[in-house]
Amino acid sequence: MTAELSLHGLYVPTLLLLALAALLCTRVLGKLLLRLGFYRLVWHPALFEFALFFILLGSFSLFVTNHGY
Repeated sequence: MTAELSLHGLYVPTLLLLALAALLCTRVLGKLLLRLGFYRLVWHPALFEFALFFILLGSFSLFVTNHGY
C-alpha cells in the first residue's frame, strides 16, 4: 500500500482516505440496517457499528494492497 497520495500538491495518508470511505459506508449500512429492523437482534448497536467500521476499513485496506492503487 502506498503511504500517501498527492491531491493537488497536498499529501494525504492513504489510511485517512480509507477511513473516511469506511466511515461513510458504515453510516449508510447503519441506516439501512436500522430501517430493516436488524438492530433488534444486536445486543450493543454502538459496538456493532464500531466493529463494522473496522471490518470495512480492513477490507478496503486489503483491496488497495492487493490491487496496488
